[in-house]
Amino acid sequence: MPHAPEANEKIHDLSDGWNVTDGRHSAALPVPGDVHSALLDAGIISDPYWRDTETALDWVHETEWTATKFFDLAAKDDAPWTLSFDGIDCAADVWLNGVLLGQVQNRFLRQDFDAGDALVAGENCLKVVFHSNSKTAERMAAASDYPVPYIKWNNRLAHYNFLRKPQCDAGWDWNIALSPLGLCGPVTLKCSTLARLDDVMVRQHHAPDGKVTLELDLHYTAFAPGLVETELTCDRKTVRHEARVWPGNGKTRATLTIDKPELWWPAGHGRQHLYDLKLRFGTEHRTLRIGLRQVELVTDPDDTGHRFLFRVNGREIFMRGANWIPADALPARATPEAVRDLLTSAVEANMNMIRVWGGGQYEPDWFYDMCSELGLMVWQDFMFACNLYPAHDREWLDSVRLEARQQIRRLSPQPCMALWCGDNEVIGALSWFEESKANRDHYVAVYARLNAVLEEAIAEAEPDVAFWPSSPSVGRLDFGDGWHDDSSGDMHFWDVWHSSKDFEHYRTVRPRFCSEFGFQSFPSNRIIASFTEEEDRNVSSRVMDVHQRNPGGNSRIVETLARYFRFPDRFEDMTWLSQVSQALAMKTAIEFWRSSKPRTMGTLYWQLNDTWPVASWSSLEYGGGWKLTHYLARKFNAPVLVTAQPDETSGEIVLWAINDTTESVNLHVTACRVSMTGTITDIGAWACHCPTDRAVEVARIPLGLIKDDEFLNFSWQDADGSHIGDNDYLPRRPKDFRFAAPKIHVEDEGESIALTCDLPALFVTLDHGGSDVWSDNGFTLLPGIPKVVHRIRARGGIHGDRQIRHLGRQGSK
Repeated sequence: MPHAPEANEKIHDLSDGWNVTDGRHSAALPVPGDVHSALLDAGIISDPYWRDTETALDWVHETEWTATKFFDLAAKDDAPWTLSFDGIDCAADVWLNGVLLGQVQNRFLRQDFDAGDALVAGENCLKVVFHSNSKTAERMAAASDYPVPYIKWNNRLAHYNFLRKPQCDAGWDWNIALSPLGLCGPVTLKCSTLARLDDVMVRQHHAPDGKVTLELDLHYTAFAPGLVETELTCDRKTVRHEARVWPGNGKTRATLTIDKPELWWPAGHGRQHLYDLKLRFGTEHRTLRIGLRQVELVTDPDDTGHRFLFRVNGREIFMRGANWIPADALPARATPEAVRDLLTSAVEANMNMIRVWGGGQYEPDWFYDMCSELGLMVWQDFMFACNLYPAHDREWLDSVRLEARQQIRRLSPQPCMALWCGDNEVIGALSWFEESKANRDHYVAVYARLNAVLEEAIAEAEPDVAFWPSSPSVGRLDFGDGWHDDSSGDMHFWDVWHSSKDFEHYRTVRPRFCSEFGFQSFPSNRIIASFTEEEDRNVSSRVMDVHQRNPGGNSRIVETLARYFRFPDRFEDMTWLSQVSQALAMKTAIEFWRSSKPRTMGTLYWQLNDTWPVASWSSLEYGGGWKLTHYLARKFNAPVLVTAQPDETSGEIVLWAINDTTESVNLHVTACRVSMTGTITDIGAWACHCPTDRAVEVARIPLGLIKDDEFLNFSWQDADGSHIGDNDYLPRRPKDFRFAAPKIHVEDEGESIALTCDLPALFVTLDHGGSDVWSDNGFTLLPGIPKVVHRIRARGGIHGDRQIRHLGRQGSK
């Protein structure tokens, strides 16, 4: 076959200049963007987050909207033209010059349309007609052959399990139900003569001699037979070959070996070295940022059951992190700047993994670029959560199959990728609904279809990360209840929150990997002021109920306060104390599970961030401000930690040392008793060699040694001062202590704050709800020992409540 000419590619960016209308209201529609944000910017609607505005805006998602873009094409030849949308949310018709190019119903697909016959030289009119998401879901459910239940107590809008869009857009137990619609990424028009590059699948093969071979499958659509030259360049090395193509879909493989690679490591374990991988397919050019690493999911059997851990570049690493939900309920507000701030805060709290939860979305490319730059590994769910799904519908399932293929290929270059997981809690959902409980075999069979499609997509693509069928799960093809099995697989442990168990109940299980657990708090008073009138600032007001999506959540927060703390006098103190409570819950769980290393090898708490101002399980409130839990996370996630845990058998307090770094450390540990009157009594000092593979016992302290009005304080340091920390252990609940009223002297220098006191003060909090990040907050202040807190990152300079708060006689002062 003669060498055909290479593609003479032309790309037109059609992302700017869109307008949207329903016939009565019109607004400019940025791309990416959503209709709600467009209407808000145009002054047509009010802020959905203010008070109880939410339901007054239901007309937006119940209405049909048309987005229009006019563009000029200087000349139009007979070559193939492709119109591509990175994402359309969600049910829509695409028209070009009055010609229907296609209908879409999947937010998670890149949509490619043959536009050649509809294009004209000169002015063109492109329209996207958005059908009501909520009405489309109702129609699809009504047409189903059998009931496919969804969690009505969690979703204000019905049947969104039929839609391929973020499930939390219908509401969740932390989310507002806006059901946004819009264009989610760039819109492009491309002209090709021979073949169009669609997807790139990247794999890494690490050889025993250290060399790394990059293997790329280039997925294309060819329009004529011929040869297309491909070229790869990485690390100053270039390889070329010619691909023979035939009309239709196909793929060609290209490889390149890096002889002396510099590896990419998760945060805290080495550098995040990235390479530019330059790719040419004909005249199409792409540059991919890649990192070279080997990630394995280890599930070997052991004496307990089966391990569950991640091995990166041959090193078994304890994963410390949190679950990620969409950055904002209004997609237009989830800007790269806002997201980078949230991810940076995760790393600053000593996290090395986040889980992109299955009820949200596959995030844009730049999100994963940021994770790769920061060293945050990503546990990636496929987008299914907590509902049952219509996998009996072949057209729906085919769409999911294509979705999985596209997303696996799209994310394959990213070194941050650690795992593909089939869904979130869908196996558990089989036991939540009367329909599935009455006929479990039927619904399990339908679920198995969905899970098989995802597993087959992984098998077909062969990514260099593992597939895990569901979360929580004990393993492949096990459709039983893994929620309470701490011997194998990953675990979601919700007994403390949903069953109102004591915080100490976290110590009744030792998960192999806990991928969900959490406890709620209110946001800061500054955030509450952003969505309330003064009259709303009562824990049982209607507006506070609207901004609490978990049934009974506010009552549970308050009831727990009464169990652990003396009740505060004011609403403003209650909101602060709820954050102390949340922080104490997470500290109790994570320190205990870290002391169980290597049985437990990962803790991802629920949740990192919020989508709007709400009472929730987040450690970063809406806008990215640090709750007290996030400040404490920096401590209980410290690479080297000493924690005190009660021994159930002897009643002793055991000091454990945990080292998640790359090298063993030698620690000097000291402990003292601190009384409410300010007396500090030394207990002992110990030298401890702490390896990397397990927690080690430092010392045992008889419980009777600590008097009723005393708590345990201890600190540690290695020889060169690289690892320094301090911690507390209260043998009794905080409300059982008779806290005195310490005099705290404060010197505020702006960039630093110095504090001293005459009596011990616990959970000392400054600048509560402020925008900036401080070196410490929610700390213990001991009498006669100065504490200096520095501003470590400016996030806007908005001060919160600069009143110094701490546990006092009435719960807080």
